[in-house]
Amino acid sequence: MSVGDAVGLIFAVGFLVLVALLGYPLVKLGKVFDETRLTVRGISEGTLPLLTEVTSTVSTTNAQLVKVDAITSNVAQVSTNVSALTSLFAATLGSPIIKVAAFSYGVRQAVAGRASGRKRG
Repeated sequence: MSVGDAVGLIFAVGFLVLVALLGYPLVKLGKVFDETRLTVRGISEGTLPLLTEVTSTVSTTNAQLVKVDAITSNVAQVSTNVSALTSLFAATLGSPIIKVAAFSYGVRQAVAGRASGRKRG
């Protein structure tokens, strides 16, 4: 074996060691990518059912809001009807009842005035 062969052998061994030293981080990086892939898969598997459930919840909520909207419009209509009925009642019976109340008050005052006049005399 000559000096050139020995130098070539040393460079070959050195190159092999360099490749091994550079290959180790690449293997570690490959494991990191595998773990990342598994994590992403787990997140996807957990997120899809959650999104399906959220979609179902939103659909149910929208259906309930439609019902609440119908109830609200019915309550507004009833409120309008009660207001109209109150106005009708006040216009129809309010004036005669006030007149009857005023008349009965006047009669009571007159009777009270006569009764007090008799006691004095």
